[in-house]
Amino acid sequence: MPDNLSYQASGVNYDLMDPVKILAQRLGKKTSALLEESGFSEVAASRGESAHVIDMGDFYLASIEEGLGTKNLVADEVHRLTGKHHYAAIAQDTVAMMVNDLITVGAKPLVVHAYWAVGSSEWFAHEEQVHQLLDGWAYACDLAGAVWGGGETPTLSGLVNAESIDLAGACMGIIRPRENLLIGKPLAAGLRIVVFASSGIHANGLTLARKLAEQLPEGFLTRMDDGRHYGDALLDPTIIYARLVESLLAAKVDLRYLVNITGHGWRKLMRRSEDWQYIITDLPPVPAVLNFIQQQSGLGDEEMYGNFNMGAGFAAFVAAKDVAATIKLAAEQQIMAYDVGFLQAGPKQVELRSIGVTFGGESLKVRE
Repeated sequence: MPDNLSYQASGVNYDLMDPVKILAQRLGKKTSALLEESGFSEVAASRGESAHVIDMGDFYLASIEEGLGTKNLVADEVHRLTGKHHYAAIAQDTVAMMVNDLITVGAKPLVVHAYWAVGSSEWFAHEEQVHQLLDGWAYACDLAGAVWGGGETPTLSGLVNAESIDLAGACMGIIRPRENLLIGKPLAAGLRIVVFASSGIHANGLTLARKLAEQLPEGFLTRMDDGRHYGDALLDPTIIYARLVESLLAAKVDLRYLVNITGHGWRKLMRRSEDWQYIITDLPPVPAVLNFIQQQSGLGDEEMYGNFNMGAGFAAFVAAKDVAATIKLAAEQQIMAYDVGFLQAGPKQVELRSIGVTFGGESLKVRE
């Protein structure tokens, strides 16, 4: 294994970050009564989920804010090495980070707002990358079925590197009819776990991926087994699953829960507060870039599946009778879907049977 290469050693330590998230949820909950002044109420169970939900009476309103992370630093380095810009894909990644969280609660995206912070206004003088960012953002909103509402472009000298941009935003969506709300639907033993294929690394784990590039003889220009450069493969844009979820709800598929598999990898299947065992019997194909990261880093299956999507970008818990319909609707959206396992009663854990890896409930602490 290359020196000091692990997810935590790369600078990402969930043991430090997750307690802050839980404390923020506690303090945020204390403010929820303020909604009553406007005649609305919070869906309390949305605390700790991927999106916050407000009961508006005839419908629910969901909202989320998210950031890209460090994937654009890969795009910047690949541009330096090859002269090729990738900011259209980077824009899609950023919108996907927001939208794919929002839709987990059953929301249809309505509006996306942009937050683009630069260290120097000179970033916007680079015409091609700016136009790629703009066009890519608009295209991603179209993929999500959401209007691009507006945004903010602060210059944060001294806080953001002069040559960099910090990409983030917010997204709001509507849940109508009310029965489309996917928070609090009962889980049961025997429910099937269907995962939808990822396009690659998506936008999580890039800190470690960049660290690996530093230790490869040719860095981001290292060829993988499929002939592609490592850097190019890392920059494949994240799939936006909004239209798929919309089609599943319209078809009255018996969805019980949705999971955006991002940070924490397959541990995210345990996001529900109740104790269930998630038994995975058939893993999906692993994208070439994630196989490459594992081979070159020497990381074991526990760390890889505990932090990366490993081929599953999104997951649905569905009634067994609706598995075939779910896979068919995904295929119509050109997204591969796989029936990978089931739920059973027992202490909270994710068991990846084919590779002998089990994640206990204590390994995911993103909610109370």
